[in-house]
Amino acid sequence: MDAKLLQQNLLELIRRTSTDLPADVVQAIDKGWRREQKDSSGKYALEVVRDNIDMARRISQPICQDTGTIIVYADLPAWCDEPTFIKAFEKATVQATKKGYLRQNSVDSITGKNSGTNLGPGSPSFHVHPTRGKTMKVRMMLKGGGCENVSCQYSLPDTRLGAGRDLEGVYKCLMDATYQAQGKGCGPGILGVCVGGDRGTGYVAAKEALFRKLDDVNPDKTLAKLEKRVMTDGNSLGIGPMGFGGKTTLLGVKITHRNRVPACYFVSIAYMCWAFRRNGVTMSETGKITRWLY
Repeated sequence: MDAKLLQQNLLELIRRTSTDLPADVVQAIDKGWRREQKDSSGKYALEVVRDNIDMARRISQPICQDTGTIIVYADLPAWCDEPTFIKAFEKATVQATKKGYLRQNSVDSITGKNSGTNLGPGSPSFHVHPTRGKTMKVRMMLKGGGCENVSCQYSLPDTRLGAGRDLEGVYKCLMDATYQAQGKGCGPGILGVCVGGDRGTGYVAAKEALFRKLDDVNPDKTLAKLEKRVMTDGNSLGIGPMGFGGKTTLLGVKITHRNRVPACYFVSIAYMCWAFRRNGVTMSETGKITRWLY
C-alpha cells in the first residue's frame, strides 16, 4: 500500500469519527427523544443534542469541543507492518489537528505543555494486532474527558453497596455507577463493562466493549439478560439527559468478561457520553476503503 494513500484514508476515518455519529447512536438518541415528555427539560436537552449532531455533520466540525483520547485498534495483515501503520496514523492525526477535526488535546503530564499535535507518550493510544487475513481493519474511538472522569472500577466484595462476588454484585455496581455519574458524564451515557481481569486489563476490555453496536445482543445469554436489566432499571432512575430528569439515562450497556485470579474480583466501567464517537474501516492492499464498519 502507498503510505500517502494510507494516511489519506486514516485522515478521513478521523474526520468522520469526530464529526459524524454512527447510525446506531443517532437512532438511540432519537428513540430517547421520542420517549421524553413534551416540553420537559430532558426532551429539550435531547433536541439540542440532535441539532448539534446535524450541524456537526453538515459543516464537518467536531461534535464536541473535547475530542478526547484517541483510541485506535488495528488488525494488520502481512502487507502492512506496525511501524508503517503507526507512522501513517500519527501523520494523519497531525493533519486532522491542523484542519480542526481534532482539538489540540495532548498535554505532557509532567511539564503541562501541550504538544499542539495530539502526539506524545500514549497519544494516540494504539492497540495493534496481526491478522492472517488480507484485509486491514481499523477501528477508532474519541473518548472525551468528561465521560472518562466518571468511569470507575469496583473491587468486590463492596460492603458499601452490599455487593458480593457474583452477578448480583455486578448489577449493584453498574446501578451505583449510573447513579453516581448523574449528568457529569454528558448523559445519556453508554456503559462499557468488564467483569474480571486485573485493574489494567479490565479497563482495556471495558473500552473495547464499546465498539459493539448499541442495537446488538450479547451472544452470552447470561450477560445479555444483565445488560437488559441494567438498561431498564438505569432508565428508571429518573436522572435523564444531562441530569435534567427524564426517562433516558442510558443509551446502552455492553458487558464482557475476563478471567481473574481467585483473590480479585474487579468490575471495570468505561462510561461513554452521548457523543459516542467511534467508527472503523476495512481496507484492501490496493489502498481502497472496502467497508465502513458503523
